[in-house]
Amino acid sequence: MAELKNAQHHVIEILVDLQDHPLMEISESPGHLLLLKLWEREQHLFGGRIALKETRIDALRSEIFNLCLYFFTFHVFFFTILSTNNNSCSNKKWWIPMILNVVTSFVMVVLVHLKVCRYWRVYLEMQSVKTDNRGLTRCVQELRMKGVSFDLSKEPGIGNRMKSSSVEIKWKPMTLFSRYLVTVCFVGVMCLAVPVCKFMACV
Repeated sequence: MAELKNAQHHVIEILVDLQDHPLMEISESPGHLLLLKLWEREQHLFGGRIALKETRIDALRSEIFNLCLYFFTFHVFFFTILSTNNNSCSNKKWWIPMILNVVTSFVMVVLVHLKVCRYWRVYLEMQSVKTDNRGLTRCVQELRMKGVSFDLSKEPGIGNRMKSSSVEIKWKPMTLFSRYLVTVCFVGVMCLAVPVCKFMACV
């Protein structure tokens, strides 16, 4: 009998604790419960957006890698074929392979630069969404901990400071250089290919 009474007493204590639990208070307050459901739904939407942007970033990385592979493969084959040409400069045809190389390289430089710009745009958008999601998560946790004492007028931080700081940072020269390093390398190879074409065509 003593054990039964102890068990009943323990169950009563648990029920009392549950009644005083913030989640129980929230369930009894229509305003707090509605706010919690809305924020949890928004959290789910943020998670979906982040997943989509991560997928897009992975796809852009793959596309940029493939363009790099095509670019350098093209130059390897181009200079290999050009090296087999033993015509002298007297025929004045050395500019033909040079123009072909420059035009092809320029097209690929433009393509890779567009992909890189798109990559960083999506990346910054994803960071912004993650910042908003972190602010929302903090508010959800605070609501669950405080219960009905939570201020319903409080809104999650949108991360404006993070957005403005990211805009300022991206204009720094070193940041720009690191972000567009692929484009810089492509332009460097394209410029180097011009004298190499003339030299190899005239050998």
